[in-house]
Amino acid sequence: MRRALLIVGLLALAVGLLWIGQGTGVIRWPPESFMVDEIQWAGYGVALAALGLIFIWQAKG
Repeated sequence: MRRALLIVGLLALAVGLLWIGQGTGVIRWPPESFMVDEIQWAGYGVALAALGLIFIWQAKG
């Protein structure tokens, strides 16, 4: 169970960071993405990354 939590946490953290980058316009990949320069996606990314960190913390505990 801990391994699954760790894997899901790492994936959630990575996707959350990608969404933050796209939402703020720092990451413009893929160029045709509807998420680029849409700040609401940065907020969703913060929430997802935080959830990922919680999962990682729970897996380590």
